[in-house]
Amino acid sequence: MNAWLQAILWVLMIIVVMLVNGSLIIYMLRKVLGAAHLRIGPQELGPAGIFQLIPDIIKLLTKEDRHPTHSDKWLYILAPIIIFLPILVAFGFLPFGYHMVAADVNIGLLMMLAFIALVPLGVFAAGWASHNKYSLIGAVRSIGAAITYEIPLLLSVIPVVIMAGSLNLSEIVLAQADSIWFIIPALPSAIIFLICAQMETNQAPFDMTEAEGELVAGFSTEYSAMRFGFIFLAEFAGNFVLAGLAVTLFLGGWTLPGIDPAAMGIFAPIVFVIKTYAVIFLFMMLRGNFSRFRVDKLAQMGWKRMIPFTLVWIIVFAIGFRGFQLVQPSVGPFLNSLLGGG
Repeated sequence: MNAWLQAILWVLMIIVVMLVNGSLIIYMLRKVLGAAHLRIGPQELGPAGIFQLIPDIIKLLTKEDRHPTHSDKWLYILAPIIIFLPILVAFGFLPFGYHMVAADVNIGLLMMLAFIALVPLGVFAAGWASHNKYSLIGAVRSIGAAITYEIPLLLSVIPVVIMAGSLNLSEIVLAQADSIWFIIPALPSAIIFLICAQMETNQAPFDMTEAEGELVAGFSTEYSAMRFGFIFLAEFAGNFVLAGLAVTLFLGGWTLPGIDPAAMGIFAPIVFVIKTYAVIFLFMMLRGNFSRFRVDKLAQMGWKRMIPFTLVWIIVFAIGFRGFQLVQPSVGPFLNSLLGGG
């Protein structure tokens, strides 16, 4: 197949996945939070309210698209695109199965994290360009939270890279399939990653950029119609991307214990999506059951606890991993065979 045609098909497929994912997460969020808060959630339109999405989409498509009189017009228009495009590109690095990845590059993990880090710039542009003090405060909070929590997010993946010996996401998945020991030392890193991902996706208890009770709707206060829709489509897609990355790094990606990864076939993306939505469900339960952090507490937790702990953990892990490598030729095979590993 022509390389350009293949690239276009991948982009179209990713956009379709983002649209479907956005719709599913909206419905899932309403139902999960409804259950967590002892509410019913949507139930009138269709079975269990599943058709409630249709009027929501029609509303976004038909509402008048306005912008504030004194806003920075072009930056105001471009901001939702700046938020949306990095998430679209990050989708391309997620491996959905054996050789089922749009961009299977050697530095896929690094590229994916780099594009995710661009999203707060779009959030800041939206708040700055809106000419609204609430939007601006939300945008400034976004940059502060991003600087604080992207550092431990990046550091938390280092032990995984050390164990897998690669920045290629497909190879990281295959490394987990080969060894039963992968998840045990990666567990502290997984906890740190999930906490930081909760913040990165602007969800309670870390949703400093929106904080409806304090900032009306934060950086997106002045947005309406499909510009508003683009912002939150990107947010829901970001949930999927970071949950998918967590699955790829810590939960074996598309693989299942005892099954050859190359033999998964069409079941590989199904397994990957199920695992990803399980992590998204965890995000939603945390969102529904914990109150929002104060801004100063958020900063203290990041700078005084998360970053130091992550740095210490990397040092401890590196020393322990080197020691395991030294004894592994004699002890490792016995332990793996004892526990049924490869």
